[in-house]
Amino acid sequence: MTDLTQYLDYALIGMLLAVAFAIVRLRNLFAVVMLMGVYSLLCAAWFVSLDAVDVAFTEAAVGAGISTVLLLAAMLLTAREAEPSKPQRHWAALAVVVAAGAALLYAVPDMPVYGDAESVANAYVGRDYLEQTPHDIAVPNIVTAVLSSYRGFDTLGETVVIFTAGLGVILLLGFGGRKREPKGKPAAKAAPAARAPKAGKPAKPVKEEGAS
Repeated sequence: MTDLTQYLDYALIGMLLAVAFAIVRLRNLFAVVMLMGVYSLLCAAWFVSLDAVDVAFTEAAVGAGISTVLLLAAMLLTAREAEPSKPQRHWAALAVVVAAGAALLYAVPDMPVYGDAESVANAYVGRDYLEQTPHDIAVPNIVTAVLSSYRGFDTLGETVVIFTAGLGVILLLGFGGRKREPKGKPAAKAAPAARAPKAGKPAKPVKEEGAS
């Protein structure tokens, strides 16, 4: 009997494909950024269904949160509509996707069975982590222990990368912002320069205020 979670996985995969197709077809950059956030949330839900809660948290925070904010900020420096691309680029991208997909499908039979306790990932080093973590670290969750302790420097490096990306976008946008003229108040025009008198014609005297 098929587990009900598999139907949930199929539904999430179908929604991911639909959102990805909509992203490719749209030209409005704001709509594209919003759909990319939706795509990240769907990926996070799928990771939760696969019992990869730590990856789901990362995808939701970075993919749907930080990336969306950075893309919206960067969109202020460019146009709101994407320019149409040449058909040759579409065919080239399709060829790359088909080749990568064929390579992945060719490698699928060599993958271990889902949930196999005797697979390579669950043997050797993986099994040592499962056995030694409760004794080495007082953390009940093995994944949390690995991320925060065993590979703590790697997690710190990932945090630095995200911080650097955000800092780069802030530097591109500028700190002080742009100075804009207040609406409804046009800039004052410079007064025209006084014309020099033509040859043979005396200059007209300027009439002072209050003179009779």
